[in-house]
Amino acid sequence: MIKGPEWAQRILDEVHKTVLGQDKIIERLLIALLSGGHVLIEGMPGLAKTLLVKSLSAAVGVQFERIQFTPDLLPSDVVGTMVFQPQEGRFYPHLGPIFANIVLADEINRAPAKVQSALLEAMQERQVTLGGTAHRLPDPFLVLATQNPIEQEGTYPLPEAQADRFLFKVLVDYPSEEEERSMLRLWGRLTETPEVSGVSSAEEIRRLRSQIDEIYVSSAIERYILELVRSTRRKEVFEGENLLSYGASPRASLALFLAGRTMAWLRGLDYVSPALIRELFPDVLRHRVGLSYEAEAQGIAVGAVLEQLLERTAIPEKD
Repeated sequence: MIKGPEWAQRILDEVHKTVLGQDKIIERLLIALLSGGHVLIEGMPGLAKTLLVKSLSAAVGVQFERIQFTPDLLPSDVVGTMVFQPQEGRFYPHLGPIFANIVLADEINRAPAKVQSALLEAMQERQVTLGGTAHRLPDPFLVLATQNPIEQEGTYPLPEAQADRFLFKVLVDYPSEEEERSMLRLWGRLTETPEVSGVSSAEEIRRLRSQIDEIYVSSAIERYILELVRSTRRKEVFEGENLLSYGASPRASLALFLAGRTMAWLRGLDYVSPALIRELFPDVLRHRVGLSYEAEAQGIAVGAVLEQLLERTAIPEKD
C-alpha cells in the first residue's frame, strides 16, 4: 500500500523538472485534488501558474484544459452546448473544456457573472446539463482559478457566495533569488526542454481516498475547527473592534476538516494535529470572510485578522 509522503514525492520530483520551488502551492493542489476541492490562486502574471498546473496534470497522469476568461466569453464556451447535425436532423451535445480532470480558469475575474456562475455551478454540482441531459464531470475534478490582484479595470470580482466554493485561496509570491537563478539555468537553453512523466493516474487517486478516510480526527480537533470558524462570526473576539463585516459559513468548517485529513495523510501521519489546522487556516479562510469598512480604513489585512483569531483561540490538549 502506497504511503502519502511516497506518493507526494513522486509527484514533486516530476513537477520540479519544470517548476522550481512552489512546494506549498503544489501541496495545496494535491490536497484539493484528493479531497475534491478547488483552488483560487492570486498572484502577479509570470509566476509560472499555468506551467505549474500543466506539469502537475502531466505528473498525475490526468487530462488538462485551460480556459482563458475574457469579457466576451460565453457560458457555452466553458460548459458546452447542443450542436445540430442536419444529416440526422437532431441535436448532439458538444462538451466544453470543463470536461477535464484539471481545469485552469485563467483570470476568472475577467469574465461576466453569468460565465463565472456557469463554471462555479458545475464545480458544485459535478455535472453539466445540456439539452435536458445531465453529463457527469470526470473524477477527479479540480478547478484552479487565477486572478490578478493589481489590475481591477474591466474585471468582475467573484461574489462572496461563489468564492466560498473554493477549498483554498492561495497567494503566490515572487521566487527567491536562488530559485530565480536556478530558473535561468533550467530554461535558459534552446535545445533542451524538460519533460514531465506521468507517475500516477485518476484511478489511483480514487483509490487513495479510502486511506485518507481512515485518518483519525479527535473530538478535540473537531471542537478546535468549529471554534476557529465560529470565531470569525463573533465581534467580541476583536475586543469591540468591528474588523469583519461577515464571517465564514459552515462550509469552511468542512473544508478545514477535509483538508486537515488529507494533509495528515500526505505527511505520513495517521491523525490530524492542531499544527496542521493552524497551518491550513489562512488558506481556507481568507476568501470566506470580509473586512469591515473600519478595518479597510485602518489598512488592516485579512491575514492579520486571521492571525489574531489563531492567537486568541486556545489550542486543544490531547484527548
